Amino acid sequence: MSVWTSDDVLANGIRIHYHRTGGDKPPLVLFHGFSDNGLCWTRVAQALEQDYDLIMPDARGHGQSEAPESAYTAREHAADLAGLIQALELGKPAVMGHSMGAATTATTAALYPELVAVAILEDPPWFGPDSPRATATPEERQAFSKARLERIQRFKEMTLEQVIEAGHAGNEHPAWDEIEFEPWAQAKQQISLNVFRGSRGRGIQELRGRWQDLVPQIQCPTLLVTADPEMGAIITPEVAQEVAQMNANIQIARLRGAGHNIRREQFDLFIQAVTNFLAQTYTSRHN
Repeated sequence: MSVWTSDDVLANGIRIHYHRTGGDKPPLVLFHGFSDNGLCWTRVAQALEQDYDLIMPDARGHGQSEAPESAYTAREHAADLAGLIQALELGKPAVMGHSMGAATTATTAALYPELVAVAILEDPPWFGPDSPRATATPEERQAFSKARLERIQRFKEMTLEQVIEAGHAGNEHPAWDEIEFEPWAQAKQQISLNVFRGSRGRGIQELRGRWQDLVPQIQCPTLLVTADPEMGAIITPEVAQEVAQMNANIQIARLRGAGHNIRREQFDLFIQAVTNFLAQTYTSRHN
């Protein structure tokens, strides 16, 4: 791996930390999911750094970025991402996000079309009408949030090695490469409890927005990467079909044999889908 840099930038009024591979190459911003950090993209960045300048920010309240007491909706994350793009003078980069980061990427593409050339969405939290997350009662949402908070609190009481061991325990992530576990574990210890306080009692639509309202607003070429709901993926074939019908700018790539963490579970297929899409829609503009 070449030497990567790390620094802070003021974006949307807060300090955002980021890592960057660098070089005179087309910029590609990678925005992580909930409770991860920018370095959770390490394996992807290693695969793509020869052709792209990868920028991997820590979301507000995550990693080494500032953690305000509130403001953790997709719109606020999108304003952070837009501010980072402008502060680093990236022009109009490609942006890729996973889960919460995919919601941020889609929101940024919709609200700041002048700042996003192409978007890649890895299993965003776009739930179908029958999903338990979409129909959950306030009490059920609180119980889910409480369980997630308690898990993070337990991780914060462990050593890094113990959290890594917990990630391996019970064969919970059998398809993950070993390189994934250290940044994943580190991120679990870094996340601020303000993220939980700022999101308490709020439903997924309130935090991430209604995807049915967002999808028609996306103007740039977009790749929606989906996987298998029976393995834990969020996007169902029905939702993917509806998304494609709502917006002709969005292509669908379904990678079988993976759940919600598609790139970690079907890495080679994921990189192939991403590089093919970028070559068709983005890289040629910079050559």
